[in-house]
Amino acid sequence: MQTLLRGVAAVLAGLIGGSFVNIFLVNIGPLIIPLPEGADVSSMESLTESMPLFKPANFLFPFLGHALGTLVGAFLAALIAPGKKLAFGLGIGLFFLIGGIAAVQMFGGPLWFKVVDLVFAYLPMGWLGAKLAGSRKRVAVTSEEP
Repeated sequence: MQTLLRGVAAVLAGLIGGSFVNIFLVNIGPLIIPLPEGADVSSMESLTESMPLFKPANFLFPFLGHALGTLVGAFLAALIAPGKKLAFGLGIGLFFLIGGIAAVQMFGGPLWFKVVDLVFAYLPMGWLGAKLAGSRKRVAVTSEEP
């Protein structure tokens, strides 16, 4: 039972932590790289209509949000997971990939961004997050006296 609860906690932590990072980066992007003149992102419909106005720089923070959100989510999930850390990390990556595919279909965007985002932001970051969490060395503390 404890293993099941730890697995559920790992998935929830990965999804919530990764989503938080994603939302944070996507929302601060326009503060750092201003939106093009005439772009309106106040609704899904206006964002879709404004997409042709976006310059390549405007896609930096969405990509970073997707990639780093997945990386953090996979890292958290693998760190908490009771075992099979790679499976948990890739599972988080797959979940965010499905979200990325849905976003591409809803919002569109240039083909180059769709390819870069879907190929590099999700499964590779899920793998890397799991590897980073799994490579943390656990140091055993012993009370042996010399």
